[in-house]
Amino acid sequence: MTENKIEMDVMGITYSQIQQGAYALLLKQHDGDLRVPIVVGAPEAQAIAMRLEHVIPPRPLSHDLMVSMFHAFGISLDEVLIYKFSEGVFMSRLKLSTKEHDLELESRTSDAIALALRTNAPIYTTQEVLDKTGFLIKDGEKGKVAVKPKRTLADLSVDELRQKLSRAVELEKYELAASIQKTINEKLGNEPASQELPE
Repeated sequence: MTENKIEMDVMGITYSQIQQGAYALLLKQHDGDLRVPIVVGAPEAQAIAMRLEHVIPPRPLSHDLMVSMFHAFGISLDEVLIYKFSEGVFMSRLKLSTKEHDLELESRTSDAIALALRTNAPIYTTQEVLDKTGFLIKDGEKGKVAVKPKRTLADLSVDELRQKLSRAVELEKYELAASIQKTINEKLGNEPASQELPE
C-alpha cells in the first residue's frame, strides 16, 4: 500500500537523554546507516527489552497475552508501519490478516514494536518519517549496538529502587526483591534488610 516503505531493525533500548524517567528505543535502517530514536515509557521499554534479552516472565505480560490471542484466533501480524511523525509523536499501524480478512489497526509505536518482536513481523517506516527523524551515526560508532546500560542497584535512586521492588514482587522474583529492599534500607541508613518483603 505504501510504496516507499523502508525496513527498520531494532537495535536496543537506552536511557533517554532528553526526557527524565524515559527510555529511547533505537531503530536502524535495515539497508543503511540512519538511526531513529523513539522515546518510550519504562513499562514499554521493559516489554521490549525483555524480548530482546530473551527473558521469559513467570506469567505472560500484556504483549505476550496478545500474541497468544493472535495464535488462538488465527490472526497473523504481517507488518508494522511507522507511517507518520507529528508534534514529537510517532504514529504506527498494525497490518493483520486472517484466512478471511485483512485489517489495519492504529497502535502506539512502542506496543507495535513489542508485538513485532514477539511475532517476527517486519517493521517499516516511510521516507518522510526517516527524513524528519533519522540521523547518521559517526564513523567511530559504526557497528555499535545500543543496549540498556548496566547499572548496579547501588547506582539507582531510592525512588527507582522502589519502582524496581514493586516490579520484582509483581513478577514474583522474590530474591531480587529482597536484594532491592536491602539496598533501599542501606541508602536510608536503616538496618540491613531481612529476607522479608513489604506487603
